[in-house]
Amino acid sequence: MKKKKSLPGPYAALTKDARFEATYEVLIPDEGRVRPHRVPLQFETRESAEAWIFSQDGKEAIADILTGKTK
Repeated sequence: MKKKKSLPGPYAALTKDARFEATYEVLIPDEGRVRPHRVPLQFETRESAEAWIFSQDGKEAIADILTGKTK
């Protein structure tokens, strides 16, 4: 039997968008997608992006993105 691989959790990474150079964005891996979802927010530091991931607002936004709800 194959073990089911679990996806990594949301993570912060440097943005690749030249308009927001030197900022961080939150990426959310999803089983049904090749690329992770991008949260439409920019953060000045990696620490602030990671703090947002674990905040109540971040948890709600991530759950909404993964279930397909939009605000």
